[in-house]
Amino acid sequence: MTDRMTIGQMYPGAVSSVAGIKRAEANARQPAGAKSFQDVFSDSLVRISHHAGVRLQQRGIELKPEQMDKINSAIDKAAAKGAKESLILMDNMAMIVNVRSKTIVTAMDGAAMKDNVFTQIDSAVIL
Repeated sequence: MTDRMTIGQMYPGAVSSVAGIKRAEANARQPAGAKSFQDVFSDSLVRISHHAGVRLQQRGIELKPEQMDKINSAIDKAAAKGAKESLILMDNMAMIVNVRSKTIVTAMDGAAMKDNVFTQIDSAVIL
């Protein structure tokens, strides 16, 4: 009877898959602290969570590119102030945004905002 050792057991933290090796090689070619194009591109995009997408559709809210630019700018301003979860008020609609991931968590129109209490936010940006 022999005991088998896997790469992870012998060398903790070693990469054991071909995809992992290729990823490690690609990362080794970049200067320390540099981001790949994909990382930079995805960091600049505002994402919409599934829940927020459903709410936008239910409430007939369509976000235009110029509105998405304003939201992106508002998120950047909130991030500069150290915000984590922010309420963004814009064009008779409200959105709760996770600032770190640049993700719209939920959205509502003016009618849904009325008599509503917003909780679990640490900042508000009014556009």
